Amino acid sequence: MKRLLLASLLAVSPFTWALDQAGTQHLAGLQQRWAAIQYRLPKAQRADALEKLAAEATDFAHQYPGSAEPLIWEGIINSSWAGAAGGLGALSKVKTAKASLERALEMDPNALQGSAYTSLGTLYDQVPGWPIGFGDADKADALLRKALEINPNGIDSNYFWADHLYRQKRYPEATAALHKALQAPPRPGRELADQGRRADIDALLAAIKAKQD
Repeated sequence: MKRLLLASLLAVSPFTWALDQAGTQHLAGLQQRWAAIQYRLPKAQRADALEKLAAEATDFAHQYPGSAEPLIWEGIINSSWAGAAGGLGALSKVKTAKASLERALEMDPNALQGSAYTSLGTLYDQVPGWPIGFGDADKADALLRKALEINPNGIDSNYFWADHLYRQKRYPEATAALHKALQAPPRPGRELADQGRRADIDALLAAIKAKQD
């Protein structure tokens, strides 16, 4: 009962708590396992692996109800799970991801260098619009611009901004953003994620070249 009361108070509190050492280590573990699933596991095996990781991320967010970082990664993992699973069930997963990311923004919009803006903007960009889903290119644009304000040199913020520009057929601007993403400083402990994202960048550059040829 005390735990429920505490969670209820935190749900309306403007204050956030920094992760302790154990929470920071748990977060790093989630990030590393997500990267391994996303970039090393065969596509056919990703949905099941991400389902298990999503459950762990939800438990993690419950353990640290005053911290935005677990919510961000709960959102990222559920988004990835939706993409890997596909089908009619994907929409419920992206709605869960959206709720997590919106809550993280309410708590601390600058957490993880604005990653909630990047991830939420990407959802608005990739999810179908009404009446199927909540996709909205204008909202995506605003959120991804905000992410760039907070983290102008990040590999993810620039990559997903480039992906948005690509969807808008703004190919020269997208190419410039991708080259900027390639110049992003390495992220200690996230070497696999950086390697995988650079592969994503190369693939998008190739797609842009094919459109322009």
